[in-house]
Amino acid sequence: MTSNPTLLVIPWLVLGAVWLVAAASQKAAVHRQPLSGRFLYVVLALLGFILLAKSGITALPGLGWLGVRFVPQLPAIFIAGFVLELAGALFAVWARLTLGGNWSGRPSLMANHELVTSGPYALARHPIYTGLLFAALGTALAIGEWRCLLGTFVLASAFLIKIQAEERLMMQAFADSYPAYRRRVKALIPGVL
Repeated sequence: MTSNPTLLVIPWLVLGAVWLVAAASQKAAVHRQPLSGRFLYVVLALLGFILLAKSGITALPGLGWLGVRFVPQLPAIFIAGFVLELAGALFAVWARLTLGGNWSGRPSLMANHELVTSGPYALARHPIYTGLLFAALGTALAIGEWRCLLGTFVLASAFLIKIQAEERLMMQAFADSYPAYRRRVKALIPGVL
C-alpha cells in the first residue's frame, strides 16, 4: 500500500453508499427537531468535512498553515491512518445497520421507535459519531496536515451539539429505560466519554 491519498476516499464513498441504500428502510418520523435547530451543527459538519477533503483551502490568504504537516510523511503513518479510517468507517456502518429504520439525519422520534442498546450501541450511545470521528482522525493522520486535524475537531463539535438534541429526545421518549442506559454506556468512547 502506497501513500496514495485517493485511497482515502474509498471508505467515505462506502459510507455514503450505505447511507443512501439504508435510507430506504427509514421509518416515518412522528417528531423531528425543527430545521432551525439544525443550522449550527450542519454548518460545523460541512466545514469539518471540507477541511478534511479540500487541500486547496490552504491557498486562501492567511491559511497556509493549514497545509503544514503535523506528522512526518511516512508510509507507516499513512497506513496507520488508513487503517484507523477504515475501522472507523466500518464501525459507523455497523452502527447504522444496527439502528435500521430508527435512524434519521436529524434528531427525531420515528414511528414505533425502539431504543437500540445492542451491537455497537452496547459500546457507545452514539456509535455512528464514534465511527465517523475515528474515520476522520484516520484521514487526518494519513494526510498529516493541520487542516484535517482542525476538520476532525470541528466535526466533533458538530456531533457534540447534535448529541445534546438527540439525548433530550431519547430521555423524553424512553423516560423509564434511557437514564439507566445513559449511566451504563458512555456517549462516544467506551469507558471515557
